Amino acid sequence: MPFELAHQSFIEKHHARRSGERKGRLIRGHNYAEKMLLQQVWWPIFGNFDNLHPEYEIYDWNRKSQFLDFAFLTPFGRFGIECDGYQSHIKDMDREKFSYALNRDTFLTGMGWTMIHFSFDDIQSRPEVCRMLLQLVIGHISSAIYQPLLSLQKKKKSLG
Repeated sequence: MPFELAHQSFIEKHHARRSGERKGRLIRGHNYAEKMLLQQVWWPIFGNFDNLHPEYEIYDWNRKSQFLDFAFLTPFGRFGIECDGYQSHIKDMDREKFSYALNRDTFLTGMGWTMIHFSFDDIQSRPEVCRMLLQLVIGHISSAIYQPLLSLQKKKKSLG
């Protein structure tokens, strides 16, 4: 299936399952940068969106709702994937927001999440670096998930 059709189906599936602010956040939050991350980084590695959740709601230590750009949820680990633009995440950030962002990642790490951040500039200009880093962090997980499926497919083909 080509990327565009798979992406449209992926977003429609998550849109249909959500309501309220979770649905609104998906509509408002999944934009150009997030789609580019999927197209330039995720899709060339995996070729599917299995176990991936866009605009995934999590709660911080104060039970304040936050949204990850993507959550990759597997039996082998939970991964938060963020696409960070310089303008919105660094340049316009004050000291309080900067501290909160660091504390949020540390809190999520303590709760068992592995957080992965990519700059929008790298996604746009150096996606091969992002792909290499993503594979470095979750490559062993992806092979544990997809290797049994690939073996089963090969077995079915050999049987006829």
